[in-house]
Amino acid sequence: MARLSVLALSARLPSWAEQACAEYAKRMPKGYELVRIPVKNEGALRSALPRHARIVALDERGRDYTTRQFAELLKSETAFVIGGPDGLSAELKAEAALLLRVSSFTLAHALAQVVLLEQLYRAASLLTGHPYHRE
Repeated sequence: MARLSVLALSARLPSWAEQACAEYAKRMPKGYELVRIPVKNEGALRSALPRHARIVALDERGRDYTTRQFAELLKSETAFVIGGPDGLSAELKAEAALLLRVSSFTLAHALAQVVLLEQLYRAASLLTGHPYHRE
């Protein structure tokens, strides 16, 4: 089973975002465990990181991926980290195996989480054999 963690520096999400995130987490296909961990500061985020997970930090200057390319990241335990309004520290970004951009647009923190969870669901579904409408 591939364990996927999403650690986000944030206050409580608005109810619409919380509902959307919960819906995508519920839809994850068998073989994937999705864990969302809200944290209040980067120190707490660091201590909550799964020990053996590859760290993928969301960053506006990160790399773009197609859905199929993104799916390849889900084949092993991965922790996706989302910063607060000012992003993540340079130190944490330097420790990440990858900097990932979810959009070239500036997104509200809550919306970025929803977009990430939707793509995690879509990519995991693709890896489990669900038909992909772009092929």
